[in-house]
Amino acid sequence: MPSLKLGKNNFRYLYWVFSAFVKKNVQLILMSFLGSLLVVVITVSFAPYVINLLTSKREIIGVSGTYSIDSLPDEIVSEFSNGLLYVNGAGELIPLLVDSWEPVDGGKEYQFHLKKDLVWNDGTPFKAQDISYSFKDVEVIADNDYLLRFKLKKPLAIFPNFLTRPIVKYPMIGVAGMYKAGHVQIIAGNISQLQLNPNKEGEPVKVYKFYDTESKLIQAYKLGEITEMTTNKSTVADNFRLWKNTKVEQKVDYSKVMTLFFNLNDQFLSEDKDIRKAIAESIDKSPFELFGEEAFSPIPPTSWAFNSNVRKYAYNPSVSEKIISKYTEASDSAQLKISTYYDHLSVADSIAENLKKVGLETKIELLGGDLPQNFNLFLAMMSLGNDPDQYFFWHSTQPKGNVTSYKNVRVDKLLEDGRNTYALEKRKEIYFDFQKIIAEDMPAYFMYYPYQYVIKRK
Repeated sequence: MPSLKLGKNNFRYLYWVFSAFVKKNVQLILMSFLGSLLVVVITVSFAPYVINLLTSKREIIGVSGTYSIDSLPDEIVSEFSNGLLYVNGAGELIPLLVDSWEPVDGGKEYQFHLKKDLVWNDGTPFKAQDISYSFKDVEVIADNDYLLRFKLKKPLAIFPNFLTRPIVKYPMIGVAGMYKAGHVQIIAGNISQLQLNPNKEGEPVKVYKFYDTESKLIQAYKLGEITEMTTNKSTVADNFRLWKNTKVEQKVDYSKVMTLFFNLNDQFLSEDKDIRKAIAESIDKSPFELFGEEAFSPIPPTSWAFNSNVRKYAYNPSVSEKIISKYTEASDSAQLKISTYYDHLSVADSIAENLKKVGLETKIELLGGDLPQNFNLFLAMMSLGNDPDQYFFWHSTQPKGNVTSYKNVRVDKLLEDGRNTYALEKRKEIYFDFQKIIAEDMPAYFMYYPYQYVIKRK
């Protein structure tokens, strides 16, 4: 096969052609070079802004905790579904997925008439037969596509309040939400990542990433795996406030209240409510201003049933010491045990120091996760619902919720009347009286509603 060879004349010819081209187009070549260089400089300089622009419609939110499909937090589920009803700030029940509802048979049955133009996120019609509830002692009957009946064993006026939780059809199909569930990653039965796609154009895609510990959540934010996270630790929030590309928003979480429960089966603590009040007045609340907003009631100030006119206990260690000494001299129970969880250890330490100053030696017991079997004082977050009903926590017939073993016939009656009264103004009067008695009897000391810190990239 003949080979192609370039002689000297050929090289000389190519050189002349190239030189002539350069001389003729030198201005164009120079401008192209400078333009290319300028594009590179602009791209490098503005890359962060370009990336931010491209990703502004995608929020990656980190969540601490392990959750299965059936145990997702309501705040996430409510993104892609709704409940039959909604409770507004005034305590009024607003229909969402129903046109109307009514109690029958004196409140032993409730009938709900579903809206007829709704569809599940998978495109199928929203029908009564698809709705699944697992209420104890409640029979759920779908008479037709749009009539749902709940038959109770005994009347309960507040029953509709339990129908505000978002409805989900397996696996994660919602109805009338702002989003719909997209790709889901599951590892060992727990969700590791969940993508929510908006039903309305222009809204961001939301991706939830789950981490089993808060330390992993914080590390994920530092590594850029997530763009948003929430914590209740001020030290973590303060650290991220120093980041120029991060915004920290402080909010009060009124769904919880830090509470010091008194064991009323304990001889020392049950002998006289004055000893419990003295303990409360020996605690300096000022250090807890970093942790949350001061509380005086088990019903938060955002509730329509909140009573601001309840007895408040001011820090008064000198008076507390005199009262406590009168009881400790005649008692063998001069040492108390505070049972709590690791996350609340700093608060427990502060309380123990305060009690020691007024003559009460106190030790701290760290719990693994369950409720304490035997305790004097129990420091924990008390979860509060949308409705002021607190039958579970304070009624004498509720051993699981009423951890203090509190018994008051009048409070029992108020709690019974509160959940069996329809008129909102009447219920308000009931819960006003309930709060006054609880503050006076002092089965527990309500300390603060915790702060939440939303940490988000700008």
